[in-house]
Order: sequence, then C-alpha cells, then structure tokens
Amino acid sequence: MSAVLDAVRAGRAGETELLLRSLPDAERRSLLPELKRLRTEVRDLPWERRNGAERMYPALQVAGAMCHSGAAAAATWIAGADMRWRQAPTETLLRALAGRDTGWQADVARRLAGRPVSADVPFALMAGLVQRSGCEVPVTDAYVVGWVRHVGHGWGRVPLVDRLRAEPDLVPLVNGLFELSDLGEVRWLFGDGPGSWQSALAELTRTGELDRAAVVDACVARLLRGGGPTDHRVFLPLLVQLALTREEERDRVADWTALARDAVSPVAAHAQAVLAALALDGRLAAGQLAEASEGVLFRSEKKLVRAQLVLLGKVLAGAPDAAPQLLPAVAQAFGHEDTQVQERALKLVERHAKRLDDPAARSGIAEAADRLSPALRTRATGALGLAPAAAPEAYAEVLPPAPEPFRPEPAPDSAVELAEEIGALLASDGDVASFERALDGLARHAYRDRDALRAALEPVAAARWWKRPDTREGWRADEYFGNTRYGLLGPRDGLELLLATLFDAVGTDTLFAARQRGPAGHGCVHSGLSHAFDARLRELAYRIRTDPQPLLLATPSWSTGLVEPGDLVDRLARYGRLGARVGAADFAQALLRVRREDRAAALAAAEGAAALGSPEGGRLARWLSAGAAVPPSAQRRTSGARILVETGEVPELQEDFPEAFRRLGRPVTTGDERRYCGHWNQEGHPHWLAILPERRELVAVRLVHDLSLAAVDDQRGMAAVLPTLAESGGAAGESTRLCVAYGLGARHPEDRLAAVDALLVLAARGQLDAERLGADLGQLVRRGAVKPLRLAESARTAAATGANTTIWEMLRHALPVLLADLPAAGAGTPGAARGLGELLSVAAECAERCGARGAIPHLARAAARRGSSRLAVQARRLRDALDTEAAA
Repeated sequence: MSAVLDAVRAGRAGETELLLRSLPDAERRSLLPELKRLRTEVRDLPWERRNGAERMYPALQVAGAMCHSGAAAAATWIAGADMRWRQAPTETLLRALAGRDTGWQADVARRLAGRPVSADVPFALMAGLVQRSGCEVPVTDAYVVGWVRHVGHGWGRVPLVDRLRAEPDLVPLVNGLFELSDLGEVRWLFGDGPGSWQSALAELTRTGELDRAAVVDACVARLLRGGGPTDHRVFLPLLVQLALTREEERDRVADWTALARDAVSPVAAHAQAVLAALALDGRLAAGQLAEASEGVLFRSEKKLVRAQLVLLGKVLAGAPDAAPQLLPAVAQAFGHEDTQVQERALKLVERHAKRLDDPAARSGIAEAADRLSPALRTRATGALGLAPAAAPEAYAEVLPPAPEPFRPEPAPDSAVELAEEIGALLASDGDVASFERALDGLARHAYRDRDALRAALEPVAAARWWKRPDTREGWRADEYFGNTRYGLLGPRDGLELLLATLFDAVGTDTLFAARQRGPAGHGCVHSGLSHAFDARLRELAYRIRTDPQPLLLATPSWSTGLVEPGDLVDRLARYGRLGARVGAADFAQALLRVRREDRAAALAAAEGAAALGSPEGGRLARWLSAGAAVPPSAQRRTSGARILVETGEVPELQEDFPEAFRRLGRPVTTGDERRYCGHWNQEGHPHWLAILPERRELVAVRLVHDLSLAAVDDQRGMAAVLPTLAESGGAAGESTRLCVAYGLGARHPEDRLAAVDALLVLAARGQLDAERLGADLGQLVRRGAVKPLRLAESARTAAATGANTTIWEMLRHALPVLLADLPAAGAGTPGAARGLGELLSVAAECAERCGARGAIPHLARAAARRGSSRLAVQARRLRDALDTEAAA
C-alpha cells in the first residue's frame, strides 16, 4: 500500500494502475482515507506553491477511480474540478476501470455524461465506457458537445459527411444536437457553406441516413424554442438547405406564424417569406394570414413590418373580399412608433375601406386609429366615415414625480446588527445612506465598547484578504492602506481600512503617516473629490485606534447627503458635554453638507451654534450666516469632439479647511483630464456627490469628461451616476447639462436610460433648461460626439413617459444646428445628417401631441427635399405640425 501512495505522490499514473490492479477490493477501499487526505492537502496549498504538488493529480485520479466501489463515487472523483486541468491519460483510466462489470461501467458512463459541459469530461473516456459496457449512448449535453468536438476536429482529410456516416449512433446523437441547451461551446465548429455541419446533415437527410420528417420537425422545433444568441446560425441554414416543399411548408403554417411573431429577426424573416409565398400561391387562408400579420406588425423591426404590409397589399389587391378579415390586422400597425409605417397601413385601409361591411371590423379599426399620429388620425376619420373628433383639450404635460429624499435610519444600537449591515455593504454596492450609517455605527460602537464591536465583526473580518496575507503575495495591509497616491478607490476600500484597523492588521504608525502625508501632487480632475472622501475615512481609522469619537458630525440627515443645521448644532453640543475632540476632516465635511439654502433655518441654527462657545460652534455660525454659496465662474473648452468645462476658484473653500478639502475649491482645467487617473471605479461617484450635496456643479464639472466617454468612446456604466446627480442640490448649470447631454448619446442602452431618468428628474424639479440643453446637444451632434440615432432613441424613451413638451423644447433648439449643416438634395449626406430623420420623427411626434406651433430655422429647406427619404418625409411632417394656418 505504501508503494501505491508513493506512486501517487510521484504522479506516476500508469504505475499506480498496475499496483492497484493486483490488490483486492478491500485493500483498495482502505486506501481511500489517505487518498482523500492527499487531495485535500493539495487543494489547500497556497496557489503559488500548488503547481509542483499538482503533478500527482493524474495518479490520484486513477487511484480514486479504482478504489471507490460505488459508481456514483467513482464518477464524482473522476470529474472533480480540481483534477480538470491535470487529468490522467484516457487509456490509463479505461484500463483502470476495465476490471469492473459492464453494468458498473455503464453507470459510470451515464453519470459522467450527466455532468455539466463545463466539467470538461473527456469524450473519449465516456465513449470508451459506452462501447465497453454496450449500453445505450447517453444523449446529454456533455456527451453531445464532446461528440461534436470529436467529430468536428476532423480525421485528416476525411470529409465531415463521411465521418458522420461512420458514426454508429448517428440518429440519437443528431437528435441530441437539436436538444442542446446552448451551442455556444461548439458553435465555431459548425462553419458555413460546403463542408459544414449543415451541408453534411442535409446530405445525410437526402440520402436517407437520417429521417427527413424527423430532421425537419426537430429543426423547426429548435427554432421555435430558441436558445443561445447565435444558435439560429446553425439551424436556420440547415432548414434552408433541406429545401422544404410547398406541402411541407403548408403543413407547418402554425409554426411559421409563431416564428414570424416571436423568433429572432433572421428566423422571423425566413418564416415571413415562407408565409408570403404560401399566401401568394393561394395556399394560405385569409384568417391564417391575418393571424400571422397581427404578430409581425407588433414587432419593432421596420423592415419586417414594411414587408408584411406590402404582402397584405398584394393579397388585398388579388382578393378584395378578404378585406373584412385582413384590414383589422393591418390596423395593428397604427400603433407603430414609425409614422411612415402608420401611413403605409392607413393607405391600405383607405384603399379598401369601402369593402368593410362588417360593423365590428370597422369599429375595431376605428379604435385602433386612436393610436395614429394626430394628422393621420384625421385622415382615418374621413376614410372610415366617422364623425369628426371633438376638439382636443389643451395639452398639459404630466411628468413622472421626482424621487423625494428621505431621512436615513440611525446607526444600529446592536453591534451584531451593525456587523450584518457591513457584511452586506462589502458584498455589494450600497447607497450613500447605508454607507454613512455604517460609518457612524463604527464610530459609536468603537467609542462605547471596542471589544464587543470586534467580537461582532469577527465573522465578517475572517474572510477579508488582510486576515489571510498568504493569499495575497507581495501585499500587506500596511503597504496597501498606507498608499495615499490615489486615495481609497471606493467605499468598500474604506470599510476594509476601518475593519483592518479594528483588528490591528494596520499599524498605528501607518495610520498616522497616511493621515499626515495626505494626497500627493495635484493629481487628476477627480483628486479634490477622492481626497476629501479619503481624508475623512483615514481620520476615522486613526481615531478608532487612538481616540474614538462618540459620533460623526458629518452623518447625513437626508439621503442626498445634506445635514440639517439644527442636527449639526446638537451634535457639537454633545461633543462639548462629553469633552470629545472634534475631528478636522469630519467637521469640514459636516460644513460642506450642512443645509444653507433654507436661510431661515440656517440663521436660526447659527445663533445656537454661536451660543455653544466653542471654536467649532463659532466657525459653524459664521458659515451658516455667510449666505448661499456663490457658483464659481465657468468657461467652455473644446477638446477634439468633446465640449468640456473649466471653472475658477471658490474662495470660501480655501479658508479654514484642511488641505484635502481645499482642493474642492481650486480651479478645474481641461489639462487636469490629461493627467494619469487611477479612479476607474464608478462605485464612488454617488459618494462624491454627497460631499457637496448643495453644490452639484462642483462635482459635475469633474465628471463631464467621464460622461463623455460613454458617448465618444462607447464605455459602459459611466452614466449610472446621472440620476443621483439630478437628485442632488444646487444649480444645474453648464456641467450638469453637458453630463446629461453625453448620457443621452451614450452607446449602451442602460446608460441612455439613466440619462433619461436624470432629465425627467431635473424637469420635474423645475431645474432643466431644455433650451440650453438642446443647443448643447446640437453642438455635440455637429462635432460627432453624440450620434443622432442614439439621441433619438433617448428622446423617444423620455417622450413616452409623457414629457412631450420638455422633449420638444429640447429638440426645437437642437435641430436648427443640424439642419443648417444639411447639404442640398443630391449633394450627399454627411455623418451629421445620418439619423437626422429619426430625430425629426421624434420632434414631429412631440410637436403633434403638445400642439406646438411656430417656425424652426432651416426646416423649410429640409422639407423641400425631393423624394421619400425618412429625413424628407419627417421634415415635411414636422413642418405641417408647426404650420399655424394648416392647423387652423
């Protein structure tokens, strides 16, 4: 037995198999505890020391497979994740299992095949066990994917179709191919054109090796079921190559209807083409075509919708009696967002409305006409012979309500509850209120009973990297947390610092030196915000170690970060009663957060602060009495396609503030954007806004370049901060508008949605200057920083909430800039004009709904362009909507 263990430790798999083959089952089983101990020993080694020990894995895999008597245990051992990258040779494993009875081997084969594809069980092992045991082939994802890889990698120059013909289990494995949950693991092996899997399977179907009806049914069923995002690229070409007859297509009308309604665009287009051919051949009943059309006309793809309307027009021209069945389906397109589609549908209804002798059908179309644009709705009324609609009521915009700030709960009285909240914050991105509540709780409990706090936090701290330094080679907590060059990267880093301080993983000298040293150099544009955030956390860490604070002065009274002046006076009074020393960074942050816009409350609190008789009380009294903050001077600068903002100095932030906070009041220039920046983590952006909750422009000016990355460089996630920016306080000036403008033109839909949320919040709060925002957007589109199609999608999303007047005012001032650059008809379309038709469409929709009137510079020239391009059609639509005389 010792010889077996020596062979395992040396990684000699073949020798291990020979030694174990000579042992009886009982002695093999007795080796299992030692084998499990060896496996655990290797798994628990630090990764930097694991490489040498992993050489024993192939022999360990063979030994475990031979020593387990149960099939389930043997399969689990063989497929262990830790052995995945250092497996024993397949032939060695097959020899090791050859002595077992066929039923046992079949059971192991089925269990290995039942593992997920990610387990990467060798196909040769599973296939060898199936062949030796004589069991049925297990048609599982893992087995079928392994088979595809095995066949697809080729056998020299043998064509794929011949490789498949040689497969004894071809039919069940091909059936399994259609049942795969996702082809992502093997999609690249299928190829395209001659020699591909699709061509091979179609050839095998033509020659009879595969049953044609079964393959066609399986292929259609798989397309109906869907799957991975690229799975249709395998099954749709196969279906096309099978070349279904008209009778085969006619037997599957229900399937084509479902595919045309719900499948991905390429599959839906194929299904639509099949239905169209059947309809034009007279093999599709009017009711069936109507059912299919209702599904297609609800789709967002304009190409599919237009093709369906063309088909319906052809069928109605050849079979006018089908109008009562088909026209209600045509009316489904009245609700489409594209007014050109609406007009196409209306023209069909106008052409065949005289054949509508069914009152129910006419009534249904009349109801659908309410979804048409106002101008088309008037036409529909005449075509259907309806009474003219009553004059519409004056439009009144109803914006979604802006979120209201809330009062956060106070810090938990229980250290255990506080520990649970901190654990949750470390595991996910918490909001500002939760983070500040945790900071205040740490300060209070460290002041009250540090030992009890440590005991409660022990389960949270046990999993932190600074508790297990061997897993972070080259890093120690002192080195990591003592580095102040870029500050802490975010709130989670700050919590890590505080926990490491509580558990003595960071030295007091390190905490003191980092606090004294402060931020280095001028830094990037974010440095003022990051260093103010950093200074407060480092001060709290040092005070927890040396002189705990009874509470934090800067804990927000509101979710936005604002501190009520009365709350701050009460906190300073408590410090005085306890004889506690006020932290400089904590007090500086409290001053920046205290509400001053409510002058009555500020002046009342100033009297109470002065009565405290302490230096901090006097400082607070002067701060509250100074009046509302004066915004710094702002100036625009261009940088490539971007428009950025520079600001001047804020004098009041230069006096009586720690150095880290003075940076917030220093000038911001475009040169700051070119400095190296380590603030890649957007997790801290909402917390930066809470540093200056009444002065959002001082934060926004430092975020403009970040937001431009979402539009110009297509970076994801940059606009997530915009709703918080909109909910913050203070003037919404140049920088805030540019941030929103870049967000509306962001590459990714989730960023554009965040920008729309911000726009609506600002509008609901009466803080949106739509005119200047529109002018900014016009310039950004003109410079190429914002693409018109993205802006149009954002504008349409905002208008869909009911904000038609707001979006109209925005686009009314953006469009003249773009229309002025529009070349004459036939002179070509520049990049700035690409997508302009979509913007005009949204503008026309908003103008029609809110009853806007008046002229837009250069619109008449665009409307005079010949042809039926989207730009020309929508320009004419907008011109007609704004024409006062036409409206009258």
